[in-house]
Amino acid sequence: MIEVKNLYKSFEGKEVLKNINAVFENGKTNLIIGQSGSGKTVLMKNLVGLLEPTQGEVLYDGRNFVKMTKKEKVLMRREMGMIFQSAALFDSLSVLENVMFPLDMFSDMNLRDRTKRAMECLERVNLLGAENKFPAEISGGMQKRVAIARAIVLNPKYLFCDEPNSGLDPKTSLVIDELLSGITHEFGITTIINTHDMNSVMGIGENIIFIYNGTKEWQGTSADVMSSTNKKLNELVFASDLFKKVKEVEEHISHQ
Repeated sequence: MIEVKNLYKSFEGKEVLKNINAVFENGKTNLIIGQSGSGKTVLMKNLVGLLEPTQGEVLYDGRNFVKMTKKEKVLMRREMGMIFQSAALFDSLSVLENVMFPLDMFSDMNLRDRTKRAMECLERVNLLGAENKFPAEISGGMQKRVAIARAIVLNPKYLFCDEPNSGLDPKTSLVIDELLSGITHEFGITTIINTHDMNSVMGIGENIIFIYNGTKEWQGTSADVMSSTNKKLNELVFASDLFKKVKEVEEHISHQ
């Protein structure tokens, strides 16, 4: 579990995050949503230590990440897996070598065991047979799956995903969502996903935090979204005609 308490972040005197209090739950897909410029990316960067909060706490199972020494933070980061908006693969390395990279850097396993572990992760994301290909030889969706395999190869407790469906078609996005949800439940990971994708919100949003102008405006589940009376949330989620119609049908059924 990750807990954020009274978190503030300012840049040159301008407050970007204001008094954020939130809990990201174990074994669940925790989504951070909000319009561009709302502060959700800044929030995630504060969670992983890429930015230092101006004020407040970030607690990893009770351990205050903000107060840790540099050495303690390095050790803490070994418990984290990260998936970036672009898959951020190494072009000169094969798929297998990309997945093995964290093991080469941080584990004391021998080559045989590192290879075996990497292949297990590739199997989990349905990429057996692609291990000798290079990133340029596979699709964008496959690249994201390689990134997921690499992110879980060290058995992280916490998985951070920054816009994992960015640039993907709806069908491939659904595959990535199902994969992230499945891995989260299978391994009991605390997964945090920054997303603009409202299909993800409705499909896998077990714990959703809505950031608006740097403050936490709303928190709930995908089911709660459907019955929400929060105008700002509704404007974001139900901007598309499809979701508007779904909400109208839900409301009609509930009034019968």
